[in-house]
Formats: sequence, structure tokens, C-alpha cells
Amino acid sequence: MTNKPLLSLAVAIGSLTFASMASAQSLLPKPQSFTAGKGVFSESSAGYRVVNEAGHEAENIYSKPWIDKNNPSARQVVLFRRITDRGKLSPEAYRLHVTKDSLVISAASADAFRYAWQTIAQLTTKKGIMACDIKDAPAYKWRSLMLDVSRHFFPIDFLKKQIDVMAQYKFNRFHIHLTDAAGWRMEIKRYPRLTNLAAWRPGSTWKEWNDNGNKYVPEGTDGAYGGYYTQDQLRDLVRYAAERGITIVPEIEMPGHSEEVLTAYPELSCTHEPYKQSDFCPGSVATYDFLENVLKEVMDVFPSEYIHVGGDEAAKKSWGDCPLCQKKMQELGCDKNGLQAHLIAHMGKFLSEHGRQLVGWDEVIAGNLSPNTTVMVWRGTEYAHEAIKHGYNVVLSPGGYCYLDGYQDAPSTQPEAIGGYLPLEKVYGYVPGEDLPADERARITGVQGNLWCEYVPTREHAEYMLYPRALAIAEIGWNGTSKKDYAEFRQRAIAQEAVLRKEGVNVFDLKREYGERKESLTPIRHKAVGCKVTYNRPYSDSYKAQGDATLTDGNFGGWAFGDKRWQGFIGDGYCMDVTVDLGTSQKISSVATDFMQSCGPEIYFPGEYLVSVSDNGTDFKEVCRQTYELKKTDTTEYRQLTWKGSRQARYVRVQAKAGKGWVFADEIVVK
Repeated sequence: MTNKPLLSLAVAIGSLTFASMASAQSLLPKPQSFTAGKGVFSESSAGYRVVNEAGHEAENIYSKPWIDKNNPSARQVVLFRRITDRGKLSPEAYRLHVTKDSLVISAASADAFRYAWQTIAQLTTKKGIMACDIKDAPAYKWRSLMLDVSRHFFPIDFLKKQIDVMAQYKFNRFHIHLTDAAGWRMEIKRYPRLTNLAAWRPGSTWKEWNDNGNKYVPEGTDGAYGGYYTQDQLRDLVRYAAERGITIVPEIEMPGHSEEVLTAYPELSCTHEPYKQSDFCPGSVATYDFLENVLKEVMDVFPSEYIHVGGDEAAKKSWGDCPLCQKKMQELGCDKNGLQAHLIAHMGKFLSEHGRQLVGWDEVIAGNLSPNTTVMVWRGTEYAHEAIKHGYNVVLSPGGYCYLDGYQDAPSTQPEAIGGYLPLEKVYGYVPGEDLPADERARITGVQGNLWCEYVPTREHAEYMLYPRALAIAEIGWNGTSKKDYAEFRQRAIAQEAVLRKEGVNVFDLKREYGERKESLTPIRHKAVGCKVTYNRPYSDSYKAQGDATLTDGNFGGWAFGDKRWQGFIGDGYCMDVTVDLGTSQKISSVATDFMQSCGPEIYFPGEYLVSVSDNGTDFKEVCRQTYELKKTDTTEYRQLTWKGSRQARYVRVQAKAGKGWVFADEIVVK
């Protein structure tokens, strides 16, 4: 037996490496402990002798025939061992001892053998496997990616391809967002209208569908876009993932994000009218019957211990007027938030009775959930603190670091995205729970990256948004990255990009990255820096940036509206209305303000921009009035609006009227 099957197996499980790549610096995620040895475990004329002391757990990696072969006369040995001194070790822990003559793989479980083999694949060159000693185990037990297949539907073969990639980088959960307003994607035999109506829409892109009334059409309608997975397809996908050490976690949204359900079955809403509601009626017995029946079929297909029920962003707009909801709230002695908590708690109890555990976004936090609940925190860390206080498990997935639907480079260089700016460096820089006390950080279950697909219509685009940012999630989830070295990580990510391209994955090219908005990198000096700003109308508490100092701190914003340099204003008329006090009467020749437009999150350039000046702060003279027609754009754009002239003044008043939605500004530059 030669070493060819060994190398072929490494390739088969997803690694195509270059001789120059195999080193400690090529491994991703980085192992917890690595010591380089001398030489390589390479091919010899005598071949290999395989000794399997671990039994079936070692056999069930990827290529059983390879392990069954043996050459008793070979000097080189491949030895599979079960870790026996596990103690407090993770069941996913493994060890490697590689020399010129031996390859010893010790692991705590079948999954741990898989992880060991993924590391071996990354250590493999044309000459053999790099000699080394590795002791490794994951920092977190939940290491996951989420793919939104509701907004845009992706076929099973694409999901399998992503599972293969995830397995290479030691992910162990694949969260599939199966239902949302844009389409229901799982066959439910008891409720066929979920897939013969609610899975189909006119308009292939989410944006086109959203702009044209959010309608649904019957399956088979000419031009209909959509699709769904049969239960048999999903069972096959579950098996495929399990063979690669990955558990699929299905998500069925409730009570909000359910327009598609409530059009197919309007009797489950408060008004019983199609196209009128986004939330289930939690006062109706029919709602609970429906959701339980759906979850029964979901559990029959997905053996996952964890079932995700959404729970986020419920509008609750009709609950206060609905007689059934009013009666239920009176019975429970609660408000609308308590009514949602009741529904989620009911479903958590139902899942527990069937041996499963409820997972929900952080809106589900309440004191009456089952103690085995897992809360997926997507907003602030304060929600993690609250969930931990209740005794729940916590998976961190904050939008500012883990939402992979934002731009990863200069927006003008990228395909359309929902907005914001999340480069690889920021994802990698995330420290889970860094603002939590040490005892609470220890109770974090894991981390997850999410790809929401409103603006991701194709398979190629999905991969482009996922990679390499998902590799940073993998690094955090496995290694923990308590010590950050982005320059070093970036080189490993570039090396893995080459691997992924050879596997046919469409990755963002890190070598051609433009980077952050150049204006934001260097402070600017001007007459208004440090000057007092009076807000005649308040900024939004949600986007207050640096508060009252924001517009005169000498700093421009970056590509992202949430970078704490851009300040947000919303409301009718001149929602931005500020007065800058220069301290003394001075000659001024220009007043300029930067604005952003990002239509996905409803941020638009001002419809009108006014500049006025005064010596006493009371009597202002208008010196500039510029009006603009509202024009939607497919990418995030930036515009500086400027008055130029010559005036003597102490006070400068800047006003901006919202053309629509939000107005975001970063600095008022006075020269």
C-alpha cells in the first residue's frame, strides 16, 4: 500500500493544498497547540501499515476502504487511537503526532477524528504530511453558519457544496432559515398551500418582489420564482451533513415574518385577510395547532436536538385590537410582549416534550422559557447578559460582526448589498462577550455567522459574500482567537482562498481589497472642530454616534452607517437641524456636510439642504438652499453638499430635509 490513498483521502474531504502552504501558518482554523517537527511522513516503497485501535469511530471518517487496507510488512505506521484521558476534554478534541515514520491520530469521538483529518489535509504537500505535534479542541461547542433560503432559493446541491466547505473549517452546525415572507421552503404535507402557493412569487429578486406589492402566485404560474425542498430531499441533506460532522438546525419563523403563511392560511391571522398581516394570532387556538403540526413534521425530518423558532421583529400591530388576543392577554395578565412570550414558551414546552430544545433570536428572552432554551443574540451584548441571567444557553451572532450581508469592501466596487460595511478584519476582530464578566463569558455556547439573502440572488453571489468572512467565524469558533493578529490571519485566509477557488468556490479576492473609506482614516482640521453644537431637533438614540460632539469632532465616517461616526436623523421636514457656535465672529468661506445614501436600510440623501449664518444666534440669514430629487440607487453612495461664499458670522445653522427615510451626516466642515 502506498501513500497515494492517504493523499487522495485528504483531497476527497475538501483540501487542495500547495507545497508552499503546508505549515503552521497555513492552518485555518489555527490549532490550540502546534509544534513543528522535522521532515514529512512520506511515501516509501514499503507503504503503510494501518493499526486501528479506535474501532468504528475511526473507520467512519470519509473513506472506509482506505482503512480496511493493510500492509503488515510496512515500516511506516498510521495509528488510530481513542483518547482515553479525556477528563474535561471536549468530545471534539484530537491530537496528532506526525514523524517521518508514523502518523498517530488520537481523538475523543468520530467527529474528532474528522477534525483531525481536516488538519492533516491542510498539512499535506506533494512530498507528504508535515511532521508536527498538535493538541487541539474547539473553544466553543456551537460553530455555525446560517443561510437564508427564503429570500432567494438555493438548490440542494448548492447546500451540499457549502456543507463540504464548512466541514473543511470545522463548523459543526448549519442553520437554514427555511421560512419568511419571501417564501416558505419546506414541504409540509398537512398544509400543501405552504408550498403550492407561499413558496412562489412573481419577480426573481427579492427587491423586485418587494417593490411590486409582495404577492404570491400558484406553483406552475408562468414566470413564477421560488421553490421548496421535499422532505425526502431534506432527509438526504441531513444524512449528507451528518457524515461530515455537521448538524442541520432548521428555522421556522413565528410569530412574525410570516406573511407567506398568513396569505396561504389567513385564518391564522388576527383579521383573517390575506396580504394584511405579518404576525400569527397568538390568541387563537388554531395558531397553536398549526405550529405544533408543522413542528411535528419538521422534527420528523430533522433529528437535530435544536429547533429554531425565530421570534424576532414581530410587529404585533393587530394584537391590541383582536378580540382573541385581548381575551388571552386578560387571561394571562400581560401585554403584547407577554403574549409573544407566552406563544414562544408554549412552543418551547412542546419541543421539550418531544426531546428537542428551542432556539430563538434574542427577542424570545423571557423568564418562563424552558431552561434548555438557546438564545441567539443578534443585537447588543446586554441581551446575552439577560439570557445568561435567566439560565439560558447563548450563541452570539451580533449584526455588527456576524451579518455577512453587508458590504465587505468599498460599496462602489461591490455587487449590491443591504448596506453597512463589514470587512474581514472587523469579523476577525470580534471577541465574543468581551464586555461581559468572565463568569458570563464562560457560559457562551458558541458563535454564528449569518448570510441574509435579500440582496443575494445567486449561488455565486452567496459564496462571494460568505468567503473569506466565514473563515474568520471558523477561526473564532474553533480557536477562540484570544490574541488577535490580523496580518497573520489575512495571509492564512489568502492561502485558503486559493484552495477554495480550486474547489470551484467563488470567493472575494482579498488581494484586491480597497479597504475603508479614505476620508475616514485621517482627522480633518477646520474652524468648527471642537465647537459646541446645539441640536434644534434631536438625533436618533439608535444612531447617536459620539453624541453632541459627533458633527464637529474632526472625523469623517467610514463606509458603514453604524460605525459610530455617522449620526442618524429621522422625522418629517428638516429632521436634521443643528447650530454650530464658532465661539467668535469670524470670516467664513465654506460650509460642507457629508451625507450617505443606502436604500436598503432606508437611508437617503437629503431632499433639501440649507445653510444659514448669524452673529447673535437668533437672527439667521439664509446663504444656501439646495434641493434634490429623490433617486434610489443600487449601491451605497456618499455626497458632500457645500456652500461657498464670504460671510462674517459666529453661528452656522445647517438643516437637511429627509427626502425619504433617514438622513445620515458625519461632519460639518467650516472653513
